Amino acid sequence: MSLPLVIINPASAGGATGDEWPSIASDLRTNFGAFNCVFTRSPGEGTELAAEAARKGTKLIIACGGDGTISEVANGIIASAKDAELGIVPSGTGGDFRKTIEIPARPRDAARILRDGITRRIDVGRVTFTNNGENDTRYFLGVASFGMSAGVIGRVKESGPQWLPAKAPKWLSGRLSFSVSMLQTALQSSATRVVVQLDDTRERHLTVANFCVANARFFGGGMKIAPEAKLADGQFDVITIGDLGPLRILTNAPRLYLGAHLGMHDVRHDLARKIVTRPAVKDAEVLLEVDGELPGCLPATFQVVPLALRIRCPAWHYRS
Repeated sequence: MSLPLVIINPASAGGATGDEWPSIASDLRTNFGAFNCVFTRSPGEGTELAAEAARKGTKLIIACGGDGTISEVANGIIASAKDAELGIVPSGTGGDFRKTIEIPARPRDAARILRDGITRRIDVGRVTFTNNGENDTRYFLGVASFGMSAGVIGRVKESGPQWLPAKAPKWLSGRLSFSVSMLQTALQSSATRVVVQLDDTRERHLTVANFCVANARFFGGGMKIAPEAKLADGQFDVITIGDLGPLRILTNAPRLYLGAHLGMHDVRHDLARKIVTRPAVKDAEVLLEVDGELPGCLPATFQVVPLALRIRCPAWHYRS
């Protein structure tokens, strides 16, 4: 049987993952065991490496990086049509998906989950969207969204955590990067006008600050955007945040991070298996955010793929 493969994105967390890999590798060997490893050199390569490894018979493929790296590796496993399992060693700016499945942030603790955890099947999302004028498709584990969130992600990726003190903890630098970017985006962005159809309901014309299609609970550097989301219920939690305006967005940010926003007047929560979206204004560019990446823009169609991925989770993780 082939050894597990660790796919490392050395550029994640502003390059901190590459710098810290010797320490991470030591924690993995001590608390998990033997493994093979490979480094990505460019965006998207994690998908190719994971698909190739799964087709060659690797049973456990471990993503070492942030949400984008985890998503790439998951896409490769799914594309391979093999029953390989996804493992996670978090080392990124956001760390949102690992929060939903309760993977600890410290590599040594995550390694123990890889060794002693359980395997479960979870749903994934599939989104078809526009990329440079062509249709493209990818899978997502956490949240896909558009509106203010795309602007936040763009700012985080442009500046990263480099403006923070060099010795700032990774969890702090990630949270501050998202929080500062959210402040800047809220003050400078305008509402987004879209047309949305949930399952077989009638189309709705909406003006939104943000629209989220959630498979998991967290996005945006720890924001509990979909507190009721479940990973194996066969449906998305759809969170629509209306045109609140900059001041209300900023004053209610703590409620968004705590998951206490669903009762707000301008926030709507729906369940759906398929969502079709397009800009309300012809030729308007509405950027799409998927698992912390910006792969393209609307129009887009989101569909649940039930129980499509095997993933290593903590032994206590049953509720979601």
